Amino acid sequence: MRRIETLSVFPEFFEPYLSSSIMGRARAKGLFEFQAHDLRDWTHDRHGTVDDAPFGGGQGMLMKPEPIFEAVEDIRSRCEPPVHVVFFSPIGIPFTQADAERLRDEERILLVCGRYEGMDERVYTLADEIISLGDFVLTGGELCALCVIDALVRLIPGALGDEMSARDESFSSGLLEYEQYTRPAEFRGMRVPEVLLSGDHGAVDAWRRASALERTRRFRPDLYEAFLKGGGRGQTCAP
Repeated sequence: MRRIETLSVFPEFFEPYLSSSIMGRARAKGLFEFQAHDLRDWTHDRHGTVDDAPFGGGQGMLMKPEPIFEAVEDIRSRCEPPVHVVFFSPIGIPFTQADAERLRDEERILLVCGRYEGMDERVYTLADEIISLGDFVLTGGELCALCVIDALVRLIPGALGDEMSARDESFSSGLLEYEQYTRPAEFRGMRVPEVLLSGDHGAVDAWRRASALERTRRFRPDLYEAFLKGGGRGQTCAP
């Protein structure tokens, strides 16, 4: 059983998504447990204050260190197995499919979600790792946490139903996924490649491999070059 926990000032954000579709079915089957913690539970004033003005001046408010330290330390002490603590920040490593596969194997994860202008720098000493989803700015870390949860839960055996689905997806081999088509075989003058209609599984597999290579070369030359440099052995190399 994998246990996923979040720490946020908006714990209500998570339940609608994690109760729906693949995530909801995986939870219903007992493939993972989820708990959202409200950071304000670790504040000690009647307003539940979690932020304050930054030293040195500047725009916005920063999340205070005290409630975050108390919350993480309390959650860490509550139960076994030990919790792997993840923070989100631009200073973090770019999140990849390889990271999703690694985090999937953690028995218990706590995803700490920031807000406002960011967090007091001292809170990062609590982190087992710091992740970035990319070079862009979001209002809060809840979306980051949901992306990470989705990416790793779909890798849990039984979550997708078809165990080959996750193995065939983009980045699982270091390449983008091959082109895919469904009915009708012809639409507005665009026809599905004949090989996909042939019933020849060997030819289909060869076509899909070539399609994955060509799509990656065309749309993600950075991945294509990394794949070639690695000898094309299927390593994950998403930026």
